[in-house]
Amino acid sequence: MALPRLLVRALHRAAAAAAPAAPDFNSFVTRTNTCGELRAAHVGQKVTLYGWVQYQRQGLFLVLRDFQGLTQVIIPQDEAHSHVKELLSNAPLESVVRVTGTVSPRPQGQENPKMPTGDIEVKAETAEILNSCKKLPFEIKDFIKKSEALRMQYRYLDLRSSRLQWALRLRSRVVMRMREYLCNLHGFVDVETPTLFKRTPGGAKEFLVPSREAGKFYSLPQSPQQFKQLLMVGGLDRYFQVARCYRDEGSRPDRQPEFTQIVDVSEVLRGSNIHFVQNALSYPHGSIRAICIPQGVRYLTNKDLGSLKESAKSQFNQEIMEIICRPDGSLKSLLTKFLSEKEQSELIQALNMQEGDVVLLAAGEHKQVCSALGALRLLSANLLEAAGLALRDPTAFHFLWVVDFPLFLPKAENPTELESAHHPFTAPHPSDVSLLYSDPTKVRSQHYDLVLNGNEVGGGSIRIHSAEQQRFVLEKVLKEDSEVLSHLIEALEFGAPPHGGIALGLDRLISLIVDAPSIRDVIAFPKSFRGRDLMGNAPDYVTPEELEPYHIQVSWPLEEKEAKKN
Repeated sequence: MALPRLLVRALHRAAAAAAPAAPDFNSFVTRTNTCGELRAAHVGQKVTLYGWVQYQRQGLFLVLRDFQGLTQVIIPQDEAHSHVKELLSNAPLESVVRVTGTVSPRPQGQENPKMPTGDIEVKAETAEILNSCKKLPFEIKDFIKKSEALRMQYRYLDLRSSRLQWALRLRSRVVMRMREYLCNLHGFVDVETPTLFKRTPGGAKEFLVPSREAGKFYSLPQSPQQFKQLLMVGGLDRYFQVARCYRDEGSRPDRQPEFTQIVDVSEVLRGSNIHFVQNALSYPHGSIRAICIPQGVRYLTNKDLGSLKESAKSQFNQEIMEIICRPDGSLKSLLTKFLSEKEQSELIQALNMQEGDVVLLAAGEHKQVCSALGALRLLSANLLEAAGLALRDPTAFHFLWVVDFPLFLPKAENPTELESAHHPFTAPHPSDVSLLYSDPTKVRSQHYDLVLNGNEVGGGSIRIHSAEQQRFVLEKVLKEDSEVLSHLIEALEFGAPPHGGIALGLDRLISLIVDAPSIRDVIAFPKSFRGRDLMGNAPDYVTPEELEPYHIQVSWPLEEKEAKKN
């Protein structure tokens, strides 16, 4: 058996000696440079560039673009190169072309300091259209406004824009730095967790995936929560992953913390005879709160105020009253005829109102009032900035931690029952453990959120590591079937150490870094507001024949049946 191995090694050595040296990978392509790297130092060199036609002017020159930048190409005007002139002059915008030519300095006074390649140009000698572009659904220019639906339908075109190119490349660098920091400096292990699992209680709604076993389904995990715990139980105490989370829910407004600028004026108005105020204060958790918009009269129109009130009504079912501070210091509002001068003065003092300020006031259940005013505060800031008032510095990053959340909250559909404020694996605050068994509504959790510039970018918790405590929370407090989580509870019985973790919303974090209005602007192929892929038209119908192996039959709505027939 030794001879064949020796023979194989000898053949390998002989082949390596006879073979030429491994070529540089650039020998496999004819491009010598990218469109963003040529400088004055390259003057006199013959180069070959590939790129999209960004711009063409009167058959004199064109601008070629690739992933790295732009280069100006001079179209030859002499008779010997007439075919090159005709080809480049007639090439439609966004066509892919190959150009070979010589790097030359731009004529004095024609340099472009705004372009990294602005000191040079390439005088074309040969050219070829590799792929002509038909009429575009929109121009590939950042300043051209196009609807988000159109951008998502033709995402492969939108990805050519410098804005998206920059955002996605920055995202890639951020993720690489995260991995280097965690793995190389702090000994974390990057572990992939399964995409197909089982449906479990708690958290967001999950997508189901049919299996070939009749009546059995996989679930796409809306969070790799349980795997995090099981890995730590297994001794991987420093573990991370860039995970995909699948949630069967439409896009919703970002959750906001309760800002301290939402002022409580319950005591100021408690003695008034205003019906809706007294009605609100009669609730167990009733309150009256207000936010003050400085100089709101100057920057907000009546239409703006109407849209703010309509937003509170449609999103939170919350009525809003506005109060305006006149130049003479008096208040203008439907409320003032019900308030004494003393109450008006106390209200002005509590809200620190100045001339021209606008106050938005809400009365009702505490959580609903704070949620509505928190959203209106952000909407007001958007309106003020749109009107020319600079409020927020996009280059500043302000972080804060939100802690001491309640462990449980009343269910919206049945307030007599409880649900987890975070998830059912969150540990109670050490000081409140006894309350877990006597009054769980008063238990604080070891849950923490990280907020950046008013946006939640991460959240996590210390987990329950006692099987007995986890079973009690599931069965006695949440009224859940603990058997569904038997694998986790059993793992906690085998020497599970105390453990915890945090998950950062990478999409939201990157969108804040690049000042993008939506997380869809930092994702290569995002879904629409309603969770649809407008480019590939997904989700899509599946034929009964394709469903048969999964033992599934679809009951089609009547109108969809007729549409499919036609």
